[in-house]
Amino acid sequence: MTTELTVLILAALLQVAQFALMAVPLNIQLGPEATSGPRDEPLQPSGTPARLKRAFDNHFEGLILFTIAAVVISVSGQSTPVTAACAWLYLSARVLYIPAYAFGLTPWRSVIWAVGFFATITMLVAALL
Repeated sequence: MTTELTVLILAALLQVAQFALMAVPLNIQLGPEATSGPRDEPLQPSGTPARLKRAFDNHFEGLILFTIAAVVISVSGQSTPVTAACAWLYLSARVLYIPAYAFGLTPWRSVIWAVGFFATITMLVAALL
């Protein structure tokens, strides 16, 4: 298995961990009746639980592009030290993004997000070369 696919699996497991990290404070704040109900009205968390929810959702968005990059690099046999480093950089950025978002670390949250995004873009461009 390529480094990029290994990191993809770890990124997916990070998403699972983020779900738990988000769900507990969300349930505490809103109550299990609201979070397990039919959600006819959108849940309106606030503060840290809301930021953890947005960080969770943001990881899904980033994971889509990273998955494309990791799979194309791996399937096409284009894994290089640069693409492997970018994969680790992406995962590191996603790990750091969680507390940066949860604690409202401005502008670091955006800087960390940009690092992960540009690592993914670098992988996508490398797949074309």
